[in-house]
Amino acid sequence: MPSKTLLILSQVYVPDPASVGQHMHDAAAEMARRGYTVRVLTSARGYEDPGRKYLRRQELDGVQIRRLPLSSFGKASVAVRLVGGTFFLVQAMVRGLFTPRLAGILVSTSPPMCSVAALFIRMFRRVPVKYWAMDINPDQMILMGRVHSRSFASRMFDVLNRLILRGADQIIALDRYMAERLYDKCDVRRKTTIIAPWPHVIENEPPVEHADNPFRKQHGLNGKFVIMYSGNISPAHPVTTIIDAAMKLRDDPRLMFLFIGGGLGRHEIQKVIDDHAPPHIRLLPYEPLGRLRFSLSAADVHLVSVGDNMVGVVHPCKVYGAMAVGRPILLLGPEPCHVSDIVLAEGVGWRVPRGDVDLAVALIDQIASTDPDELRRMGRSAREVVARQFSKARLCPMFGDVLGKGMG
Repeated sequence: MPSKTLLILSQVYVPDPASVGQHMHDAAAEMARRGYTVRVLTSARGYEDPGRKYLRRQELDGVQIRRLPLSSFGKASVAVRLVGGTFFLVQAMVRGLFTPRLAGILVSTSPPMCSVAALFIRMFRRVPVKYWAMDINPDQMILMGRVHSRSFASRMFDVLNRLILRGADQIIALDRYMAERLYDKCDVRRKTTIIAPWPHVIENEPPVEHADNPFRKQHGLNGKFVIMYSGNISPAHPVTTIIDAAMKLRDDPRLMFLFIGGGLGRHEIQKVIDDHAPPHIRLLPYEPLGRLRFSLSAADVHLVSVGDNMVGVVHPCKVYGAMAVGRPILLLGPEPCHVSDIVLAEGVGWRVPRGDVDLAVALIDQIASTDPDELRRMGRSAREVVARQFSKARLCPMFGDVLGKGMG
């Protein structure tokens, strides 16, 4: 008998480097291993770089991928993202209606209104919808000052949020703070599961030692104490405090501040580099997933930024990969938050509040002067936390169990 089909709607999917697409693929591959036919509808162009084109039809790890045209025009502005998202939704609705043997739909928040397509398809196909809340809008846009809380767009978005929260059969939130925000919109406790996103590196591989790391050699990092930010550089998680601290530490020959990734926040760092040419601050693009282990291991300490007003609105996935390769964490952000719950409780890093540049300078100097054996101990503890709580081997099957509920 032909297997039942799980339909996944996500504007972003591998090989695009955005984290949401990589997590979607892990979930899709897990369900394919369980015997489902898994079909993904995604964009034919890159989310960060719309100039990148991907194969329109592909099968990867047992997952059928169908990439839709005119579905991504980049992230230059909210309007541009809205246009691409709208084209994606319309195509996903039509294709979803005619998906054979449909048993369920997994939808996330990329694009933010993607749940509309899932609810539309369900109206006709009568199948369960699983909602993976990876961020919360319009909350994020309001807190960033992009839209007003009482604008028509914000109010309509909140209506759509309540529709998907009421209409979804299962909801997956990334942390307890995000779950509480969802509960404030609609009481969905009985059908909400909290599952953190797992790291993308291979967890059972040992960290790459600096002396053996080709990434450090390629970028001339040998002999430097590297503080690294790796991932989406978002205005929701500004790194201004650390940039200002780095400029005060520009005469310290030990230090290198390395920012790897994409996002609108790159412009702030690029402007500092263009204006001041600091030799100890570098900006690099995303590393391919296959080389991520080497780039993450090139750091001595990983910087994770959490916006003061973004707790529970967006989730800093980058912390898991950094811990998985055995590196301590420097948190720039508030307490309490999901990262402080991990880093401070487990003793695997430090915290500096946003805006306190002098404290950041003193703390970075202290970290760079820490006994290397102590840093390695903290790194080992970080890996143990991932193995115990946040490993893909543990979380991905849990996620698959939630998806499988009600799909036969």
